This record gives sequence, C-alpha cells and structure tokens, in this order.
Amino acid sequence: METVLTFLRELKKNNAREWFQENKDWYQEAKIAFEDIVAETIKEISAFDNDIGLLSPKDCVFRIYRDVRFSKNKDPYKTHMGAAFCKGGRKSGYAGYYIHVDPDASFSGGGIWQPEPVILKSIRYEILHFPGEFKKIIGEKSFYERFGQMNGEKLKRPPKDFPKDFEDIELLKYKNYIVGNDIHQDKLTSDGFLPFVVDSFQIMSPFIGFLNRCVDHEKKRSFDETYR
Repeated sequence: METVLTFLRELKKNNAREWFQENKDWYQEAKIAFEDIVAETIKEISAFDNDIGLLSPKDCVFRIYRDVRFSKNKDPYKTHMGAAFCKGGRKSGYAGYYIHVDPDASFSGGGIWQPEPVILKSIRYEILHFPGEFKKIIGEKSFYERFGQMNGEKLKRPPKDFPKDFEDIELLKYKNYIVGNDIHQDKLTSDGFLPFVVDSFQIMSPFIGFLNRCVDHEKKRSFDETYR
C-alpha cells in the first residue's frame, strides 16, 4: 500500500500531464500494487458473495484519468485510487462494495450510487413492500456500529407515486442507497487493512443483497416486456 500512497502524494503536488508522463513507470508500479490488493479483496469477498468471485481487477478498478469536459477543475488525474466490486463489474448497474484509497481520506463503503430511475423506483417499491426486512438489515447492531445511517442526498418530499402516509417514508426519500466508513491512516498501512475492509464488506453483504434483488427485479421486468 505504501507504494500506492507515495505515488498519490506526489501526484497531488504535480497534477499535470507532463509530470505524469515523466513518471509513467512509477504510476504503473503503483497501479499494479493496487490491483494486487484488489485481486486479494476479490478472493476474500467471494467467500460470502459468489458473484464477486467471477471478477478480475480490471472489472473493478477505476481509471485514474478524470473527465474534465464539464468540470471547472481541469486537473487531468484523480488523486486517489478506487475499486468497485459489483456483480458483473463496476459498470453493470448492480450494487456493490467500494474501496477508496487517498493519502488524506480513505474509506470503504458500498451500496448503489446514482441508480437509473427505474432501478431507484424498484428499490423504493421493495422497501415499501418489505420494510421490516430492510430495517432489520440497516438496524443490525454490527451494521449500525460500523456504518451508522445511510449517507447521501434525500428528497424533501415523498417520491411521486408512493403513499405519503407510509410509516417509513423517510427510507424512500434517498436518491442513493449507500453506506461507508473511514479508514484511518494507521489502519491503511498496517496488516489489518484488508481484514478490516473485508469484515466491513461482509457486514454490509445483506444490504448489497437486498439492493441487487431490486436490480434483478427490474432487469427481469424489462426483459419480459421486451420479449413477450
């Protein structure tokens, strides 16, 4: 991990194409080191989530190049490394587990971020029909102690087409269904890093499973409408 962090610290100071090209070999070394961590994480997650065992690091790791087309920040490179462990790969649309490595602010997390509107609606309907199951998952002692409450922006009003008098209407207002926890620097550079991250992922696996059930429902509905 130290190889990754050292490179990222220097990249923060020198976020320019010329510097990056001059240090491309160093970047490749850091990238390989991070991919090795991702490969080991895949192996560990597969012990409790079979879908993840089918992945390779390239299915999970995000590119370091920033899309600056619509951003005021024109820095060409991300100054962190991240990987999403999702059924079918990070672009599949499924919920998954996430690692974010940054010299200043690292964390692990999971859930579904910016889901398509039809997927978001499917999640809300599933919570509407199975509120007890969902509340039990996010209220589990180990889950709450590790992650606290769900993160992210919420609607100010109940979502359209859902009953306003639903007892747990606040659970339907989320725009994303995600949780996370910080990884302190001493943990990041210790032998306890991977066990801590994997333990976090195992704790959240019922949460991921619930969300992916919703994704599967919508994918099946879409398939049936297309081919019936």
